[in-house]
Amino acid sequence: MTTHEKYIKRCIQLAQNGMGTTYPNPLVGSVIVHNDKIIGEGWHYQSGHPHAEVNAINSVDDTSLLSDATIYVSLEPCSHYGKTPPCSDLIIEKGIKRVIIGTIDTFAKVSGSGIKKLINAGCDVTIGVLELECQKLNKRFFTFHNKKRPFIVLKWAETTDGFIAPESKNQRKPVWITNSYSRQLVHKWRAEEQAILVGNKTVIEDDPKLTIRDWSGTNPIRVVLDLSHKTPKNSKVLDQTVKTIIISTQPLIEKKKENIIYEVISSKKNVITELCNILHKHQIQSIIIEGGRYTIQSFIDENIWDEARIFIGNNTFGNGVKAPTLNATLISEKKIATDTLKTYRND
Repeated sequence: MTTHEKYIKRCIQLAQNGMGTTYPNPLVGSVIVHNDKIIGEGWHYQSGHPHAEVNAINSVDDTSLLSDATIYVSLEPCSHYGKTPPCSDLIIEKGIKRVIIGTIDTFAKVSGSGIKKLINAGCDVTIGVLELECQKLNKRFFTFHNKKRPFIVLKWAETTDGFIAPESKNQRKPVWITNSYSRQLVHKWRAEEQAILVGNKTVIEDDPKLTIRDWSGTNPIRVVLDLSHKTPKNSKVLDQTVKTIIISTQPLIEKKKENIIYEVISSKKNVITELCNILHKHQIQSIIIEGGRYTIQSFIDENIWDEARIFIGNNTFGNGVKAPTLNATLISEKKIATDTLKTYRND
């Protein structure tokens, strides 16, 4: 590992502290190094608050060292005025002459302009250190801006004999396949993604809250795919405690409710594509799909997904609802007590 890679890796570590709290901004970490010693570091933790470079510079005790220091940042410093001033201007103002960048920001308002501004000011700029790792860090941000849709995570749990639900049940609540550790991990994932989606069948049969209870963080925006308005009025997803988007093919003639938004798609033929357009309109950069077989399989069949996380519990149903069918690249497999978690990537 080179010196530059060592410090960019630290930038990535710092940036991950903002997972789930920076939307719509990217995850960014920054360190400032003088004589091979870190004298300042920071990360971006919330939209509207100072960016990583600002926090790193502000953390330096002896600012006289900045003119002879190197700043490392996982993502190209911004060059435009948003909710905060441009970070590239601050770097120039503080006299920092060496800038090491993990990856270019493909967001149209930046996209090389921050680097150009630094070079024009006489800074020595290095680009592309641990570039793939830095791009992976912001896979949600890049997918949203480059593909005009959210980063899509599919999640389900299946039994060892390949079922995601029993054939029938007596109560309107989930039948658990996984252990408590796996369920806690799912709540951590919910805190990391901006939205969560299920189909109306899941709402009818399980009445889920789709909130975070076994982890700390912000509840994701709830999205319900309910093309024919079959969601029962007493469903927990309609309790107005969390922003909720209901997707249907027909307008709902009903009094508007706080925190509930109704969106209409034109037909049942291009549901996933139209759904992604709606999510993009609402500035949703990432979504975890926790629906039933039909909903998840729809994303797979349209080949509109990025990552799949599949739990295999230590139990059997004998018969019931079969798990979705997936043909993709396995990128990891690990044990969580009695469960197995397999993660796949859509290449």
